[in-house]
Amino acid sequence: MAALCLDFLGFQEALKKMRDVDDKIIYALNALPTESFKGQVNSESTCRDLYAKLQESHLARQESIRSCITISASNLKQLREKRETQADDVDTDSKFRAEQRKLRVLQAELNVEDIIKERSYKTFNERCRSYFHAGQ
Repeated sequence: MAALCLDFLGFQEALKKMRDVDDKIIYALNALPTESFKGQVNSESTCRDLYAKLQESHLARQESIRSCITISASNLKQLREKRETQADDVDTDSKFRAEQRKLRVLQAELNVEDIIKERSYKTFNERCRSYFHAGQ
């Protein structure tokens, strides 16, 4: 994922693909049976599997975002030092500002991730609370 951190658009595309589980949670939960069809599908197993997928996906995305934040912060520090020694270098100044923007967007992605996570678990709990409780 470190290579994707350098290609920001590639990173955002990868995040979008990684968020597929969250985007399709409604469809996955619609596979749970209603009261009249309860015996035909193992709802506990379905909920347990979906919960594991959600956890794995959230952890992977959060680690990826944090890794890119670390790389970007390191790049920003190097550019800041270079900028201080070469105050007249327009190219370094431009790269510095671009890296600052990138770091802010990455930090905002963590907030987006929290919102997505909260929404997904809320939806999950609404449909699976009768069959599965996290931590079991």
